[in-house]
Amino acid sequence: MDLLMQYIVTGLTVGSIYALLAIGFVTIYNITGILNFAQGEFAMIGALTCITFVNAGLQMVAAMLLAIIITASIGLIVERTAIFHARNTSVIILIIITVGLSIFLKGMGLIVWGTNPHQLAPILSIESIQFMGAVINPQSIVIFGVLIFLLAILYLFFDKTYIGSALRASERNPRAAKLMGINTSTLSALAFTLAAALGAIAGILITPITDATYEMGFLIGIKGFVGMVIGGMHSIPGAVAGALLVGLLETFSGAYISTFYSDAITFLVLILVLFIKPNGIFARGSGERV
Repeated sequence: MDLLMQYIVTGLTVGSIYALLAIGFVTIYNITGILNFAQGEFAMIGALTCITFVNAGLQMVAAMLLAIIITASIGLIVERTAIFHARNTSVIILIIITVGLSIFLKGMGLIVWGTNPHQLAPILSIESIQFMGAVINPQSIVIFGVLIFLLAILYLFFDKTYIGSALRASERNPRAAKLMGINTSTLSALAFTLAAALGAIAGILITPITDATYEMGFLIGIKGFVGMVIGGMHSIPGAVAGALLVGLLETFSGAYISTFYSDAITFLVLILVLFIKPNGIFARGSGERV
C-alpha cells in the first residue's frame, strides 16, 4: 500500500509538469490552430536561464521571475518573426515551422549552456513529508501548488476578463471574432507569450528533481502534447487531466513492467484513445456564448 501511494505521488508530480506544457499547447492550438512543437524548448530555456541567474548571485525568486519574463519574450519574438509572417499559409507548414524552431532553440541551448547537466536548488528547503506511507518531496508540493494556482488564475482570466473572453471567442470562431472587431493577430502573440511563460515555469519546477540540459525540452514537450491529445485538445481541464494520466501511466508502467517500455506503453495508449475517442477522453461537445 505504501509503495502504491508512492507511485501515485510520483506519477502526479511528473504529470503536473506535463500538464503545464499541455496548457501551453492547448492555448496556442485553440487560438491559432497550430501545434507548437517548440513548447518543450521554452521549458529548457526557462530552466537554464534561471540557473544562470542563480549562479550569478541573484535570489531564487528574482531569478525565476527574470527567467519567465525572458522566455515569454522569446515566445513573443518567435510568434512575431516566424509565425506571424507565415500566418496565411497552411497549418502543416506552420507546424513544420515550429519543428524547425524547436531544433533551432535546442541548438542555441547547446551553444549557450553546453552539454553538461545543470543543477538548481529546491525552491522549498524543508524536510520531506510523510503521507499515507508515501514520502512527498518538498518540490512535489511546490509543483502541485503552482499547478493549482495557475489553473485558478487561468480560469479567472479566461472567464472573467475581456481579453480572456476575446481569446475564447477567437477559439470558437476566428472569422466571427474578426468581424466583431477582435484583433486575432494580437491574440496569437499573447497566446505564444503565455505558452512560453508556462513552459518556463514547468522547466524551472522540474529542474531541482531531474537537472537541466539543452535537450531536456524534447521529451517533456512530447509528453505534454500526448497529455493534451489524450485529455482533449480544446479543453484546459481536459489537457491537465490527460497529462496527469500520462504521468501516472508512465510511473506505473515503469514500476510494474519496465522503464524501458514505459514510453512505448504511453504512446500505445495514445493510439488507442485516438481510435476510440479522437477528441480526447475528457472532451465534451457543447456550445457556449462568449
